[in-house]
Amino acid sequence: MPRFAQVILDRSTGKELDYEIPESWENRIAAGSRVRVPLRNRQVIGTVVSVSETTSAKGVRLIAAVMDERPQMTPVLMKLAKWMADYYGCDEQDALRCILPRAVREAGHAPLKRKFAVLAREVGAEELEALGRKAPRQAAAVECLQKADGPLAVAKLAAQTGAADATLKTLERRGLIAITSEEVRRAPRGSEEFVPAEPPELSAEQESALQGIRPALRDPGAHKPIVLKGITGSGKTEVYLRAIAEVIDAGKTALVLVPEISLTPQTVERFSSRFAPRGIDVAVLHSHLSEGERHDEWHRVRDGKARIVIGARGAVFAPLENLGLIVIDEEHDTSYKQDEGPRYHARDLAVVRGKMEPCAVLLGSATPSLESFENCRKGKYGLLELTHRHDGCVLPVFRVVDMRLRSKDGERNDQFISPKLAGAIESRLAKGEQTILFLNRRGFFTVLACKACGKKVECPNCSVSLALHKKEDLARCHICGHAQKPPRKCPQCHDPQIAFSGVGTEKVEAAVRKMFPKARVARMDSDTMTRKDAYHETLGAFRSRKIDILVGTQMIAKGLHFPGVTLVGIISADSALHLPDFRAGERTFQLLVQVAGRAGRGDAEGEVIVQTFTPAHPSLQFAKSHDFDGFADHELEMRGNFGHPPYSHIVLITARADTAQKAEFAARTLAQKLSSAVPPSVMVSPSAPAPLARVRGMYRYQVVARGKQVRVLTKAIREVIKAIKLPKDVHVAVDVDPMAVL
Repeated sequence: MPRFAQVILDRSTGKELDYEIPESWENRIAAGSRVRVPLRNRQVIGTVVSVSETTSAKGVRLIAAVMDERPQMTPVLMKLAKWMADYYGCDEQDALRCILPRAVREAGHAPLKRKFAVLAREVGAEELEALGRKAPRQAAAVECLQKADGPLAVAKLAAQTGAADATLKTLERRGLIAITSEEVRRAPRGSEEFVPAEPPELSAEQESALQGIRPALRDPGAHKPIVLKGITGSGKTEVYLRAIAEVIDAGKTALVLVPEISLTPQTVERFSSRFAPRGIDVAVLHSHLSEGERHDEWHRVRDGKARIVIGARGAVFAPLENLGLIVIDEEHDTSYKQDEGPRYHARDLAVVRGKMEPCAVLLGSATPSLESFENCRKGKYGLLELTHRHDGCVLPVFRVVDMRLRSKDGERNDQFISPKLAGAIESRLAKGEQTILFLNRRGFFTVLACKACGKKVECPNCSVSLALHKKEDLARCHICGHAQKPPRKCPQCHDPQIAFSGVGTEKVEAAVRKMFPKARVARMDSDTMTRKDAYHETLGAFRSRKIDILVGTQMIAKGLHFPGVTLVGIISADSALHLPDFRAGERTFQLLVQVAGRAGRGDAEGEVIVQTFTPAHPSLQFAKSHDFDGFADHELEMRGNFGHPPYSHIVLITARADTAQKAEFAARTLAQKLSSAVPPSVMVSPSAPAPLARVRGMYRYQVVARGKQVRVLTKAIREVIKAIKLPKDVHVAVDVDPMAVL
């Protein structure tokens, strides 16, 4: 009896097409298989989403080829794709594309094979001497292989002896050597070896937390996700390691998500030092891998060779089987939200995947998201707390510098490094201690404006000011990447008085080098971390105290452990505080607490100096006293009064077009149609220009829908978008549970 596969084609609209499975391939094709199928007069690749005994389609054609020996995606990942399509209002094909990386999905990234040479038989001294007289290169190759401990890479053998391919083939024909081809792993960090690390003794709080997690590890189907709320430096990572060890000992696998790529090297090193000596492989998945490395790491996971996966948000789709635990470190971080394509949130997908597997889910943070914290208060999640630093160190002293006030000599504190912060840095340098300076803005000057008419020099493609990057002598847009030479006169009134203002990390670095010429200073932001190993090298140098002062953006703000850091200076606490976004206060509080947590992790007491023009703001005051619960109560009360998340779901609909009129018309039409399509309990805002009205040359108008049931919203939005048939040059993006409304 014939069987049929329902296939979603790559680059399709998500519609399923039926194809007959050839009898000889029936055992190889299942949901998750990648196949090549005929479509009109060509062949295309797609994913099998289901297999059935019957079909109602006519003229069904045979599958042309199977791409792999077994399905590329696990049954749980196939279910997760369907859930994503339903919840986030996207096509299932788009969800499948998220799950299966391009390096695996597309041809051209086959396993890397390398040739090795080894002696085929013993070669005596006399025979070698005779060979040397006739063919010295052949003799040199044989002698090199005699000294080698086992097979030697052909490329290395050629480099050491000058033996060409023809020379080695001659030796092979004569039976002196054997040449083999072996698959070689393209490892993200090469062939590093990790020093075994003995587990430290747990504190009473850590032991209690582990005891609270164990029931979920043993019977995940009967337990809720768990939030581990631990202050910075409380030892959350050690709790993760112990829980994962128990999962591995039970024969299962584990997944660890971290928010920033910069955290990955340190996390991989710590986990590998614990598990590699036991013969347990750790795989790494993140966006800075080459396509070849991504291909090899993904297949190591799929083949069961790596039982622990560490990675950024995309690693939530790692093809692990028999999953026992998912850890989401710094679960509050906005980096877990995908900002294009299906705009999924990796934390939420991890929780959903945990239910589907089933497996235990552990969400860790010093400052949990208000959504997760409210789930704890409602009883949907469990809550475990670590209230003390595990090494006995105290939390750093938090000092606020009011930049509005005048200093003692009558000068204003309007320099971006206040006298108090400068003095604290000097004191740390004298003691041989380290300092972190944080500012979440890149560049040298962040605003270019005309003194005569006030015109700002903006990006020609986006509604933002260009930032001056002095080293490159370029004015750059931090959204679209546009770069141009800084103008010498106003583009509007042609006055030559262009004023440069604002502060970026490049300017802070230059000022620090000038103020402290003997200090060793480095900068970490996306401008300096362009090379593949730049993160690892800079953090390694800082850890080994080859750097005294590290200037950086949010990539240095969380999760990093440097015992030598005793001072953290926050150049401007106001940069994200006054954005037109209801989450601005929460993000600022979280960032302040996370950055402050980098100080005082060693023997010396830590200090945090926060420079601000709004010292009385609740986010600053609660951060100053390290009072998460107080901040959460204050913020949740305000959210409840206005019906903001977590007491509702928001869907942000953005219409983009090459003219403002087209975008405005599309958004207005969407708002009108959507208002009549949803229940009265759903609020639909009128269309309005986005706070960033133009991005990458496209004008943007937004509609915000808010309601209790998200699927009611996404279903209505899909039906409305389909019904109104927007022009091809108008693009609509649907963002469910957005982290920002800019």
